[in-house]
Amino acid sequence: MASSIGIMDSAYFVGRSEILSWINSTLHLNLSKVEESCSGAVQCQLMDAVHPGMVPMHKVNFDAKSEYEMIQNYKVLQDVFNKLKITKHIEVSKLVKGRPLDNLEFMQWMKWYCDSIHGGVLHNYNALERREFCKGGREASKKFAASQPSAKGSMAASRSQTSHNARRNEVPATVNSANQSGKTSRPSSSCGAAVYDEKITELKLSIDSLEKERDFYFAKLRDIEILCQSREIQDSNVVSAIKRILYAGEDDASVVAEAQEMVVITTQNEAKETTETAEEISDERSSFETQKRKNILNLDVDAVGITALSPRQRISGVSDVHCSGSPLMTY
Repeated sequence: MASSIGIMDSAYFVGRSEILSWINSTLHLNLSKVEESCSGAVQCQLMDAVHPGMVPMHKVNFDAKSEYEMIQNYKVLQDVFNKLKITKHIEVSKLVKGRPLDNLEFMQWMKWYCDSIHGGVLHNYNALERREFCKGGREASKKFAASQPSAKGSMAASRSQTSHNARRNEVPATVNSANQSGKTSRPSSSCGAAVYDEKITELKLSIDSLEKERDFYFAKLRDIEILCQSREIQDSNVVSAIKRILYAGEDDASVVAEAQEMVVITTQNEAKETTETAEEISDERSSFETQKRKNILNLDVDAVGITALSPRQRISGVSDVHCSGSPLMTY
């Protein structure tokens, strides 16, 4: 199967929250940001999940902090890609910097690839047990385990608080309605700040993605412009039509129709020239064949004439040889 997809593939429109949920549920981790996967260890274990036995987990370092340690993880990942003949390019220098967009795009590709293997279904994969073989894997599993009770405790506390509030609010309906009319629900400042931060991060990622898409298509248009400036083709009508579209203003709505007309005229002229050339070749061939027939006919007539002559006439038809004083001359 192909191991690369275009930048406009639907895989690159999967949201950050969905990517995080997929990583955490698959590997039993508690990442809060996609860029926390910049060490390369997460990617290695994801490949281990879909290709059991292909990743040497004892070489993977979940405790990688420096770029050198992270690069070692990506070397392990690259070796796995090579064994599986995956041609996906890993931009290690960008990923180890922890930039959100670069890591998000790579994890989007990872999700697309993992989903394409056996339909994304992982059978009997024990992420915690496999991580035990990695350096720092046990600590990562402990962090995940520690986060589970706290989450359960917070849920229990929330339920207890809800029950307490319900009992406290058991007052006459008239008083309760009067009190509620004067209240407005206000989210806590910390919760509101977290929501705003998340929205800002998503907007920044969206802007980065749009800018990257813009730069991609601008580079393509620049390549076309350079090609159109080649001396060999710059004077052709097709290239002129392309330039007309490239350099047209926003309000020039008729530019496409004019460019198409130029291409049509060029196509018609080329077809006419091709037809004329074919006719000339046909005429020359006919003339050659006619002349060939005439030559053959003349040769046939000469042969018939020679055959009809008597031996004496054939000899007399030979050019006379006058040799003065020759004893063979007869008068």
